[in-house]
Amino acid sequence: MVKTSELSKFYKKSIHERLSILEEEGIISTKDINLLRCEEGSAVLGTLDTMIENVIGILPLPIGIATNFVVNGEERLIPMAIEEPSVVAAASNLAKMARKHGGFQADVVEALMIGQVQLVDVDDVSEAIKEIRKHEEEIIDLANDQDPILVKLGGGARRINTLSMQTGMGTMIDVHLVVNCLDAMGANAVNTMSEAIAPFLEKITGARAVLRIISNLAIHRRVKCTATFDMDMIGGRSTVEKILEAVEFAKASIFRAATHNKGIMNGMIAVAQATGNDTRALEAGAHAYAAFEGKYKPLTDYRMDEEGNLVGVIDLPVSVGTIGGVIKTNPVYRTCLNIMEVTKASTLSQVLAAVGLAQNAAALRALVSEGIQEGHMKLHARNIIKTAGIPPEFRPQVLSKMLEGETIRVDVAKKIYNQLRKEGGNLVS
Repeated sequence: MVKTSELSKFYKKSIHERLSILEEEGIISTKDINLLRCEEGSAVLGTLDTMIENVIGILPLPIGIATNFVVNGEERLIPMAIEEPSVVAAASNLAKMARKHGGFQADVVEALMIGQVQLVDVDDVSEAIKEIRKHEEEIIDLANDQDPILVKLGGGARRINTLSMQTGMGTMIDVHLVVNCLDAMGANAVNTMSEAIAPFLEKITGARAVLRIISNLAIHRRVKCTATFDMDMIGGRSTVEKILEAVEFAKASIFRAATHNKGIMNGMIAVAQATGNDTRALEAGAHAYAAFEGKYKPLTDYRMDEEGNLVGVIDLPVSVGTIGGVIKTNPVYRTCLNIMEVTKASTLSQVLAAVGLAQNAAALRALVSEGIQEGHMKLHARNIIKTAGIPPEFRPQVLSKMLEGETIRVDVAKKIYNQLRKEGGNLVS
């Protein structure tokens, strides 16, 4: 168990030093380090060839460690795979503000997913629904016969819900098979069960089954997570008040709400990518839930407590797994889960919600204070300096002068470096 996620000056360390710290803490092994460094690239490439069709190579994403997180009293170092600058730093920074007040508290999550069976050509809708309810136990037994191992472990189909709906092609029945997937995301199990019960539903209703597939709107797998961000650390009472104004703007403007929620997903998708989870399913479920009540809304809300601190809450579906599929196939995903010290899907859901809340609070703080671009541009400038071929010993000076001039370009970086070196050799062309 990691002693603390509050790693001082971790961002100033080299990659080698960061890996050494994790190894010294007993969080990763030498084999894990080789995986993260891609020194076992050929072995990993062979594994990837079994994951999708027509594999020709790898598109690497940097994996960073978000620090300072305490989720339900447990210290967590959180791997995040993302190409966008400032996300890891921002989440770590707001997690530090929250840990002063106990970190993040998240609800226990039951891994309930929905399998949908679409019934069409329904002669008598009310009679058909009666027949489905009458045979519910048989339907559930039939579904559970498809995955005896899941049932043995305590999961499996739990209940049936039915909805009738008017469509452009007549009345249809939407049959929901609710399945406890335990530590799996559940797509394979739920799809298999949905397909298995479809012929029986046709038999008892006289209808015709069309679609038989999982829903990514995991309404029964929602996570609610709260945190208190320290007023003084976040920028004072005025900053808290501006954040509250920004949230009200997102509630009123769908244009702002879309970007507000995108900031949440910046953090959550980065963790999902690092752990081999389905990022498209998470995105689809989150945005569908944002519009669940008929109007698209922010997935977080905030208030000010009596001391002036910012109290945030996030509430959204989080369908992730820690076993099965590519998580087992690709060893890098397993290494990232080990770094996080997470074995249960419910715990991973809580961590993702905490990261989403932290990332959203960080974005709001930046927007109402220095603006979102300042942090982005500083990190972007560092990348530009490397692209320009500036030697390491000159990079701090070039960075400082380029930020002063507020023009972040390769040619500007080269010009500043050449000015610094004009009395010597080794100019950058």
